[in-house]
Amino acid sequence: MKRKHKQIPIVHIDQELPMKFVIRKSTIVDFQDLPVSKPHRHNFYYLLFVQKGTGSHNIDFNAYPIAENTFFFLKPGQVHQVQFTSPAQGYLIQFNREFYNSAKEQSNMLIRKLGRKSHYVFSKKGFEELEKILNTILREYNEKAFNYRYSIKSYVDILFTEIIRHGYNKISNMDSENLYHQERFEELMEKVEISFTTHKKVSDYAKMMNLTSYQLNAITKAMVGATCSKLINAQIILEAKRSLLATSNQINEVAFALGYDDPSYFIRFFKKNTGRSPESFRQEFKQL
Repeated sequence: MKRKHKQIPIVHIDQELPMKFVIRKSTIVDFQDLPVSKPHRHNFYYLLFVQKGTGSHNIDFNAYPIAENTFFFLKPGQVHQVQFTSPAQGYLIQFNREFYNSAKEQSNMLIRKLGRKSHYVFSKKGFEELEKILNTILREYNEKAFNYRYSIKSYVDILFTEIIRHGYNKISNMDSENLYHQERFEELMEKVEISFTTHKKVSDYAKMMNLTSYQLNAITKAMVGATCSKLINAQIILEAKRSLLATSNQINEVAFALGYDDPSYFIRFFKKNTGRSPESFRQEFKQL
């Protein structure tokens, strides 16, 4: 009997929601109406603004503290688990790719830039500024007045801009060459996240972006001091870890899902990049 391949649990946004966009001013009860007790992923963007509360938020095997005036940003596909240890208050925004799919390059750039970090910490004053925008979005969402869809998208752009200004306050001081590198780097990482199971060569991404492999490597080295190949490998390893720890799939099933026809090659690749075999990684991490 063929063993069924298991997937990491995926939570889907309610397809009946207006614009497939949701915002809530919530308490801990509302935050916990999603299956947060086990690692899971979403098919939508998940923005959690914590005004009050404590706990831990594990995102792709990195644990971040939940505290006052914090913000968490998750892209579709990231694995996470939320655990509150005290009553919490804040805002929860969810929307799918179609909602924020924009012909405006400026909007696309904002969400790519925002997605480079998962955890932001604000001062009380900084969070209060965000809350003003959040309350405006919430009012537009609830009242649904004339042209409210356009208004929400515009205020979401403003919200993202304010968060980025806080988290990347040095970007405004970049020269045009560095800004170009930043934008192309973010474009590359978005493509890698989508295509790494079928495209594993630097030349693949260089072709997608109308660059040479040399130019692409120059950009990644300038931005993060690593080759493009290392970044592709890191994405593969991240997804392998997600599958190893959030499912009970056999190693060969994990390998096949990542685009490897030869499980032994995948095992060697994983060990070379992590220092341990996939099975030992799974066992060691689950014992923690």
